[in-house]
Amino acid sequence: MAQNRNANSATGASSTMVAMLSIFFLLYGGMHAYVFAKLEAALGLALVGGLAVAAWMALMTLLPLIVWWLEQRQWHALVWVGAWVGYIWMGFIFLFFWIALAFDVLGLLAAYVGTVLHWNPGALRFTDSSLFYATTALALGATVYGYFEARVVRVERIRLRTTKLPAAFGPSSPLKIVQIADVHLGDLIGARQLRRIVAQIQALDADLLVSTGDLVDGQGDHLDGLTRLFQELHPRFGKFAVTGNHEFFVGADRALDFTARAGFTVLRGEAASLAGVLTIAGVDDPAGRWMGVPVRTDEKALLSALPRERFTLLLKHQPVVDRNSLGLFDLQLSGHTHGGQIFPFGLLVRIAYRMRNGLTSLTPHGHLYVSRGTGTWGPPMRLGAPPELTLIELVGAG
Repeated sequence: MAQNRNANSATGASSTMVAMLSIFFLLYGGMHAYVFAKLEAALGLALVGGLAVAAWMALMTLLPLIVWWLEQRQWHALVWVGAWVGYIWMGFIFLFFWIALAFDVLGLLAAYVGTVLHWNPGALRFTDSSLFYATTALALGATVYGYFEARVVRVERIRLRTTKLPAAFGPSSPLKIVQIADVHLGDLIGARQLRRIVAQIQALDADLLVSTGDLVDGQGDHLDGLTRLFQELHPRFGKFAVTGNHEFFVGADRALDFTARAGFTVLRGEAASLAGVLTIAGVDDPAGRWMGVPVRTDEKALLSALPRERFTLLLKHQPVVDRNSLGLFDLQLSGHTHGGQIFPFGLLVRIAYRMRNGLTSLTPHGHLYVSRGTGTWGPPMRLGAPPELTLIELVGAG
């Protein structure tokens, strides 16, 4: 019977992943079709040219899947080339799509206003080719800007007062927690960027370092050399992490092994007391179920057993607040959304999660902080959502 349950779980997880991938490639392919239509209208492609462009766009649509297939076979040189080409292109196409769509909407509005006001906005009309070139230039400019914005990690600072910490952690000597989130170490985020991040963490002189999921986004064997960079960090109260969805996507065993060798204690439905000063708890990301991996997500049961007189820090990858857990933790740290990463995707993220980036007060004694993330997923760029390290300073109120 147990075998049947496991088989059903695996089948259900497989079906969910297939459905998600189908939706992604349908939307991504639709973007390429829209861009192709714009290119055809602007340039009037001949048969051979049209077929060549269509073949390129079909390859780019499928390239993320091809990169994943190559990575499973550890062909890292090809993975590196495919990832950079495919994901830079993804960012450019995403930006081109939204800019072109904005021009189309403005054109329709102008036509509507002209009809209502009996006004002929002929002087404001642009040819398909001029709009195409303008869109391409804007998208290229935004792509270049977004690439460099993603390389500059900002430090966001928040300070909270609490009666649940010893008075020794006063305004001049707060308990300092540094949060990293969504680093996505892999073929696009490697040793060079991680060195910058580690140097910034060292400069903050944290008492505690936490990772709120999606630390890795590549196969563990290709990331082995990065563990020593994390091993250079020795905060007083240690380093703790929870799983994100990508830990399960790339393989939970490999991801957890990497995280442990980097010096992090992974909390999977577990809690730990830090020198009797505060309690830290963490739960798995539910995405593990999609991959048929057992996960521990019952935070109410976990938090209910913890001492309420001590400050409780909850690590949870997705910024979803369990109403049954309200009042059982003092601060929840999350990530996952990347702040949208590339405008205007942040608007869609806010609709989906109903939680803004930054600090939100949940109850008189509880808060949620949502990080924009420290790295990038997919396109190695950010636009309107710069990467961050978060420094949380807890001040004891006696």
